[in-house]
Amino acid sequence: MAGRTATITRQTSESKVSLSLDLDGTGVTDIDTSVPFYDHMMTALGRHSLIDLTIKASGDTQIDVHHTVEDVAIVFGEALALALGDKRGIKRFADATVPLDEALARAVVDISGRPYAVCTGEPEGFEYAMIGGHFTGSLVRHVMESIALHADICLHLTLLSGRDPHHIAEAEFKALARALRFAVEPDPRVKGIPSTKGSL
Repeated sequence: MAGRTATITRQTSESKVSLSLDLDGTGVTDIDTSVPFYDHMMTALGRHSLIDLTIKASGDTQIDVHHTVEDVAIVFGEALALALGDKRGIKRFADATVPLDEALARAVVDISGRPYAVCTGEPEGFEYAMIGGHFTGSLVRHVMESIALHADICLHLTLLSGRDPHHIAEAEFKALARALRFAVEPDPRVKGIPSTKGSL
């Protein structure tokens, strides 16, 4: 299962993103999205998934960080799909529940080839919370949906408890990270593609 890596560059009139990842890494990260709180979240995603991750991104953040944040999530999803290849020999399913002080988030992942995202449990008003001066709570769900859709994975993300917006977002990113870590791992007992259909 060597060579599970990907490098993608995506440029539009709104942003430029260069991203490299290695699914069989140790969580080494070098992140500069030009959005400081998002740097923090993507660093946590790489570190706790054990996916080596390098991201360099810039965009029209003078208008809003939305475009840059979304495009990084799109490219991460595309790179994840590319690095997974035909998904031969992986565990495929995984879940993780991660606390951060009062916040508790659960992510359930199926590396299914069928993109779907369900995000529930965030408190009323979280979508309007401003975190780190630029990043709104609504962007968390948007990132999760963009990753799932472009990686062709099924993701169920549930916030079980939480009050502080920073803690909520970070618990959600870390829960996704831990679920991805185990879902993309090789399983020595799986000799082919883990699907009754023969493909994912």
